[in-house]
Amino acid sequence: MRRRKTAGDASESPIDLTPMLDIVFIMLIFFIVTATFIREPGIKVTRPETETQQPVKNIAILVAVDAESRIFIDGDEVDPRSLRASIDRLRTENPKGDVVIQADEAADVGVTIQVMETAKAAGAPSVHIATQDD
Repeated sequence: MRRRKTAGDASESPIDLTPMLDIVFIMLIFFIVTATFIREPGIKVTRPETETQQPVKNIAILVAVDAESRIFIDGDEVDPRSLRASIDRLRTENPKGDVVIQADEAADVGVTIQVMETAKAAGAPSVHIATQDD
């Protein structure tokens, strides 16, 4: 004879959420891998203004020179003698990336040039000076 469906039959088959969770985790991994992270120098730098500025697409190393002419990479002060080793280490992570120097207006020009020369000696494809946006 015929069976009728009762309310008890619907609760016997649970909803399988495994495929939905798999898709959510795959999307999460995709967005983490493709995300662009903003690099900050870790210190406050007053950059000079300029009229001929161009955006840099592939920043790998961000070096900051503060008003007292101290050198910082990722918020950590770097001794000028170990700057080359720090740049070499960061270049192994992204060998095609550019070096951007954020030098304070009051920083010693000689220190900024020393950072530029060290970055070029480390094999950086190009070295840029960051300026203030209008």
